[in-house]
Amino acid sequence: MNEVLQTPTSSSSGLSGGVQECWMDLDGARMRYLRAGSGPPLILLHGLMGYSFSWRYTLPALAPFATAYAPDLLGAGFSDRPRGIDHSMRATALRVLKFVEKLGLSSFDLLGTSRGGAVAMAAAAECISPGGCPARLRRLVLVCPVNPYSPHGTWLAPFFGTRIGATVFRSGIGGMSFLYPYWHGRLFAYREKIPPDSIQGYTAPLAIPGLFEHALSIVRTWTADLRELEALLPKLAPIPTLLMWGDKDPAVYVSSLEPLARHFEHVQKVIFPNVGHLPYEECPAEFNRELVKFLISQSGSV
Repeated sequence: MNEVLQTPTSSSSGLSGGVQECWMDLDGARMRYLRAGSGPPLILLHGLMGYSFSWRYTLPALAPFATAYAPDLLGAGFSDRPRGIDHSMRATALRVLKFVEKLGLSSFDLLGTSRGGAVAMAAAAECISPGGCPARLRRLVLVCPVNPYSPHGTWLAPFFGTRIGATVFRSGIGGMSFLYPYWHGRLFAYREKIPPDSIQGYTAPLAIPGLFEHALSIVRTWTADLRELEALLPKLAPIPTLLMWGDKDPAVYVSSLEPLARHFEHVQKVIFPNVGHLPYEECPAEFNRELVKFLISQSGSV
């Protein structure tokens, strides 16, 4: 028997009205997630070094149209950071599907950004494989997703996965957290677009030990994950998909949008001008409008 342990806390500080903080027991660890709204279920997956905070502008906008669930994936945010956990793309995707199962969902939509986009595609492939997931995946939304067609990061991430690279990472970033605002700011097209609460929000989980080890465990399997992702992409063809990108994304180049889009039979594409890697923060009104438009336009066709 799968026991679901959910603890809603609607009065958590820093949460918008109507957004609940919940906790679930998953694989022997406590996983935090936010829940908001009512309607068809939508799971939102954050990127590397992100957590549910990424969706603070998105959740209120989605609330009238969907029941949105935004987890802090294990190892990230305020969820537990169990030692020795497999953080490869597929292992993370399988935990996402276990999260879906424990929520008791019969169908759901899935959105992933950056590395969370790669995880979302891996989860989607599991969903359409025989015996992969009892819940039906309806639609897929990919926001600047890590993919095999963007050359940026193909050498840097594997370097940090080596012993020397990990030492550099720990001493240069993990050991000097004051550098985090610099690296965070590089994800934006223009620094003046960084929301005032962004740095404080993203650095809050740094106080919990293990976050940088979690990031290092992800980059160790980066190259193998990209190879696996490229192999599974043809399976995703029948899934209605929305691709959203900033045209000045410095992390995952927008030039990789078209090669990725060719794998989907029913795909819509949105490119935000003068926006970098975090469109849900840089242009939240435009991002939310396009996301809701897709969810509404596709609601009768799936």
